[in-house]
Amino acid sequence: MNFLSSKYKQHPRVGVGCVVQRKGKVLLGKRKGAHGEGSWAFPGGHLEYGEKVSDCAARELFEETGLKALSLHEGPWVENIMTESQKHYITVFVFVDEFAGEPELLEPNKCEGWQWFSWDGLPEPLFSTISSLIEKESILINKDNL
Repeated sequence: MNFLSSKYKQHPRVGVGCVVQRKGKVLLGKRKGAHGEGSWAFPGGHLEYGEKVSDCAARELFEETGLKALSLHEGPWVENIMTESQKHYITVFVFVDEFAGEPELLEPNKCEGWQWFSWDGLPEPLFSTISSLIEKESILINKDNL
């Protein structure tokens, strides 16, 4: 498939994924109402013009879960071309190791609910950006470092 064809002349978008970690587990929600519906994903969203990646992560995390990020550090990025939905994303991951609050379902039209999963027990199907992160940076997904 030629990705330079006319139907792919849209610009790539920048997504920010919040990897919220607690006691060796990560927070995932089951997506609904958007591309990737039915897959499990980190909280996150689109980077707005003029917004810093860390500010986007904190904003999206709070909007979606009510969690207030206390410690953020930027991690790796991945690239996904989602041919079915004709989307092209660069996703930057931000790791959240300290936060205040408990996850709440604040956007029920976008997510079925939040659950904690261990890295070695992630649910299926995973949102494509998470699969790409695991494939690209498997050394970062080390339970001993969480």
